[in-house]
Amino acid sequence: MSENQNIPDPELSQINPIVLSLPTSVKASVIMEQAKAMKVLVVDDSRTLRRLLIRELNQIGITNISEAADGQLALDMIRLEKFDLMLCDMEMPNMDGITTLGVIKADENLRYLPVIIVSGTDTFDKTVKCIEMGAEDYLPKPFNPTLLKARVYSSLEKKRLRDLEEERLREIMLEKEKTEKLMLNILPKSIAEMLKEKEQVIAGSYPNTTILFSDIVNFSGMSAKMSAEDLVVLLNDLFTRFDVRGEALGIEKIKTIGDAYMAVAGCPFERDDHADVAADMAIGMFDDLLEFNKVHKMKMAMRLGIHTGPTTAGVIGKTKFCFDLWGNAVNTASRMESTSLPGRIQVSPSTFEALDGRFELEKRDLVECKGLGKIMTHFLNGRL
Repeated sequence: MSENQNIPDPELSQINPIVLSLPTSVKASVIMEQAKAMKVLVVDDSRTLRRLLIRELNQIGITNISEAADGQLALDMIRLEKFDLMLCDMEMPNMDGITTLGVIKADENLRYLPVIIVSGTDTFDKTVKCIEMGAEDYLPKPFNPTLLKARVYSSLEKKRLRDLEEERLREIMLEKEKTEKLMLNILPKSIAEMLKEKEQVIAGSYPNTTILFSDIVNFSGMSAKMSAEDLVVLLNDLFTRFDVRGEALGIEKIKTIGDAYMAVAGCPFERDDHADVAADMAIGMFDDLLEFNKVHKMKMAMRLGIHTGPTTAGVIGKTKFCFDLWGNAVNTASRMESTSLPGRIQVSPSTFEALDGRFELEKRDLVECKGLGKIMTHFLNGRL
């Protein structure tokens, strides 16, 4: 073993730390393999100097090399294809190294490219300016093979690490987008924003809302005759149709409980037409059910109830967040649904007042509602 084999190689110290733990001979092999995958652009108006640089790069394992005779040609090339490194001469006619570097670092699509400035000893001040502008490193003339190897490998490794960091950041942003999308599928946008801001109490009072409940008639008997998987598929199809309609109308779905579907208009975003929107939603849900029955060759029936009034809404708990409603308005809307008839939409007196004159409303007898007593209700038949 020669006495130099245990001395750290300064050129290799710029390479991936994982590689540094390998024996020296293995390090060199790994680095050479990495170098073969690199794509380098050599820019110099002197063909002789370009040939000399390319030969030296070949000696250190870099063979995928392109060349340009001036700065403008180099810019045209890097706009068309990706490079891992550019070695650019400082002194060139028409567009010198400083100008070329300035264009690269000012362009969002090009600034990724590490640039090593090749300069003579008489242009040191310009070299310093290039470093300040964002050049990765510099290489003095005449070329020293060992220094060339160190500077090139160092620049390529730093670019590789930057690429890994950018890829990781892209993955983080993608995961963040997925998380935010999931939150918006569970919670209204305004509530999701509050959660992101880590607000302690997320609740509010909404004086003007209209709440809708729907329920499938004889759901228990129907569910007993089919598998759980088939039942879930059917409910998913039907409720998805409701979701699409609700999103188009701007009505907020609150939740599903078994075969029941609950939604509200006027909360968490207040709107003057909340009763009209809820009525249009209810009417449209029967259209969705009709199409659903045609597709699945079924005779599923549904009843709906609507009530207009103030409510309290918010998110409680620390796990499995759910935006929910509380108050008498919720109970009344639920009673409107439970005492309705198959194929009908029953509305409370307050909803009748909010819709009268724009919708066809059919008077019904007094209806006994648990906890509320007898209420004069109406059936909603459609728009006038």
